Amino acid sequence: MAPNLKENDDNNVNHFKVKEFGFGTRAIHAGQDPDPSTGAVIPPISLSTTYKQSAIGVHKGYEYSRSSNPNRSAFEESIASLEKGKFALAFSSGSATTATIVTSIGTNGHIISVDDVYGGTNRYFTKVAGTQGIEVTFVNLLDPKNIEDAFKHNTKIVWIETPTNPTLRLIDIKAVANITHQHNAILVVDNTFMSPYFQNPLELGADIVVHSVTKYINGHSDVVMGVAIMNDGEIYNKIKFLQNAIGAVPSSFDSWLASRGLKTLHLRMRQHQENATKIAKFLEKSGKVEQVIYPGLESHPQHLLAKKQARGFGGMLSFRIKGGFKEADGFLKNIKIFTLAESLGGVESLAEHPARMTHASLSEEHRNAVGVTDNLIRLSVGVEDVDDLLEDIQQALDIAVQD
Repeated sequence: MAPNLKENDDNNVNHFKVKEFGFGTRAIHAGQDPDPSTGAVIPPISLSTTYKQSAIGVHKGYEYSRSSNPNRSAFEESIASLEKGKFALAFSSGSATTATIVTSIGTNGHIISVDDVYGGTNRYFTKVAGTQGIEVTFVNLLDPKNIEDAFKHNTKIVWIETPTNPTLRLIDIKAVANITHQHNAILVVDNTFMSPYFQNPLELGADIVVHSVTKYINGHSDVVMGVAIMNDGEIYNKIKFLQNAIGAVPSSFDSWLASRGLKTLHLRMRQHQENATKIAKFLEKSGKVEQVIYPGLESHPQHLLAKKQARGFGGMLSFRIKGGFKEADGFLKNIKIFTLAESLGGVESLAEHPARMTHASLSEEHRNAVGVTDNLIRLSVGVEDVDDLLEDIQQALDIAVQD
């Protein structure tokens, strides 16, 4: 039962951090205190870069906007509540989040990453981390036990995403967390595809959860941001120091927009999933499609794991069109409602070709090893009327794949 609101101070909504409130209630109220000076229900955008001190070192919690900003603080409080974490730190992009966490382990460290990781993360691990004296080992984690042999004396982080991008393979978070902690390393889980509405990795043993806020959390394709959420105070203090020292922080306006997006996350995710499920089932019946990859389908080899560790299946799906690059290109040239574009998680439906777009930085050998083939198409299913989306897919398939 939710706490009685009358027991709380009417002018303070910090109590919305508590887990007893439902997701939608926390999404709308956590971190969103009405403005104390005007009573404005929506907190104003704070553009100031510096803040008055009443005496040397005496201030109201803010000194300089790189260190902290009211809009960023509000967003961090909100997303921490939704991920059921104690702390959150926002960054100027998902990639900046990754870079800051990696920097926190220092030189001569070792990272184990799932092999089927987002292309931008792979690029950072393979092209940048090495220049910092950090080694990265990629492992197929369909079986969590595969990770055992990859640990070294200096392994600091295990980095996974589940479902993976773009082949939607699932990783058993709890199993990997148990093994990781036995080796005194920390587990980072990229939860971008699922959002906190469908999955909370901290409850399954993760130490840090990261999101590209650009995607579902903001949800309107008009913000580039990242965030890390955690429960451990020591980890938080280390990364917070780097957040300030490196300075890759989001603007107050972007933080305000992301907070706005959070307020409808639960509504959007329900519709994303409903549409994606109908499209996945539609594609599975098509004679112009070789394979449909969606955790919500019983045909997905890890469907039971999806039901076990998450509360839903999300709005992302991939499929292999019959043929090769020619057919995939034909499909993507002829879609009308779906937009051919990178990124994902916005209200509009997007389609892309991973092998030559989001994952082009991977070697051909690596792409083939993780299933990013020339006939693989990734869909970010939006919240439009699903019948219109189905008609769009069918007409593009009819043009691209000739019987």
